[in-house]
Amino acid sequence: MDQPTNVISEPSNVVERNIGLLEGVLRYCLAKPQILEALPDDFELVILPEDDPEVLQYNLDLLNKYGSAGKPIVFARVKSTLDLTRVHPDIYVPLAV
Repeated sequence: MDQPTNVISEPSNVVERNIGLLEGVLRYCLAKPQILEALPDDFELVILPEDDPEVLQYNLDLLNKYGSAGKPIVFARVKSTLDLTRVHPDIYVPLAV
C-alpha cells in the first residue's frame, strides 16, 4: 500500500545517525572557529551525508516539507565516517540568485 505523499518515511536509526554526523560537524567547527564566524546568525543546518543516501534524502525531504522558518540555510556535506584528521566536511551557505 502506498504511503500518503505528505508522510516522510523515516530511515531506521535516523536520529542516532544524524546525531553522529552532527557531532563530527560540530567538532570540526569548534576546531576551526573561523568557520563559525563566517556563518550567518541563527541558521538552519542541513546535514548531507554523501555516503548515506537514505539519510541524505530524508534530511532534504524534511527541509522541503518544513522549510527553514525564514532562517538562512547552511549545508554540511560529510561522510558518515568523518575522520577529521583526513577528511573535512564541506560547509556552505547557498547564495540567493
